Formats: sequence, structure tokens, C-alpha cells
Amino acid sequence: MTKPLLTLYGSPECHLCDEMRVALRPWQTRLAFKLEYVAIESDAKLEKRFRKKIPCLYFRGREICHYHLDEAALQESLT
Repeated sequence: MTKPLLTLYGSPECHLCDEMRVALRPWQTRLAFKLEYVAIESDAKLEKRFRKKIPCLYFRGREICHYHLDEAALQESLT
């Protein structure tokens, strides 16, 4: 079975992005998902879309949460 893939949009200089990445680590084991990190600076469209909303966590094209990890929303999205 393939693990679900979550995408975290962020920026290397963003302390909230670092915090969300750390907060997601224990959940990766519990919920068995892969995490893809996308630096928004790599794409002008992504930077325009997310610059005021990072970090932003997505699954299957839908936002799970932004700024801080919403554990309930994460669990709901993956179960």
C-alpha cells in the first residue's frame, strides 16, 4: 500500500515552517504518510499564492492547515 503524500509549502527563513516540520515528525509514524517540502521561492506562482500563509499543509489538493499544525484536521484528513 502506498503511503499518502502530504505537501508542506514554506520558506527556508520561516521559523513557523521549521516548527510545523518538527511537529509533523511524530505524526508521520502514527499515520504513515510521506512529507514533501516545497520552498515557495522556487516558483513565482507559489510565492504569490502562499507568501502570507506559510507554512501551509496540503493533502490531495486541499488545505489541512496553515501557520500551526492542526492535529485534529490532520487526523481527519488521513483517516
